[in-house]
Amino acid sequence: MSSQCCAVAMDLGVCQLRNFSISFLSSVLGKESASVRVDSRYPPPAPALVAIDNKIEQAMDLVKSHLMFAVREEVEVLKEQIKELMERNSQLEQENNLLKNLASPEQMAQFQAQVQTGAPKSSSRPPGAPPPSIQTVLQGLAVTL
Repeated sequence: MSSQCCAVAMDLGVCQLRNFSISFLSSVLGKESASVRVDSRYPPPAPALVAIDNKIEQAMDLVKSHLMFAVREEVEVLKEQIKELMERNSQLEQENNLLKNLASPEQMAQFQAQVQTGAPKSSSRPPGAPPPSIQTVLQGLAVTL
């Protein structure tokens, strides 16, 4: 009798777990529970299981909404960073073109030679220091001209 009672309790547990799994998967897949077939030998879920299932579904919806909010915020931050980087890139391209136009042929030849040999540029600034501004470079060019 004890083994029969245990078997009935185990069947009920398996039934409840199966109904929970079906309900959970159907909510994740966005389908109604009615479209998922359930073996007719198992009884329908108890009201307590339905309440738990609803709470789990609500919690999943809450997690989903928080994740979507966080992702949207991150996308906005990344879009702003991309915009700033594109503006900075455009500014640097304009400065580069200006410096190319202002450089003498000798300076350009020296620069090309340094680029081809991979030799570092002669610079008085320490490694890691920011590059000089365009105004500083232009002032230096004005002195050499």
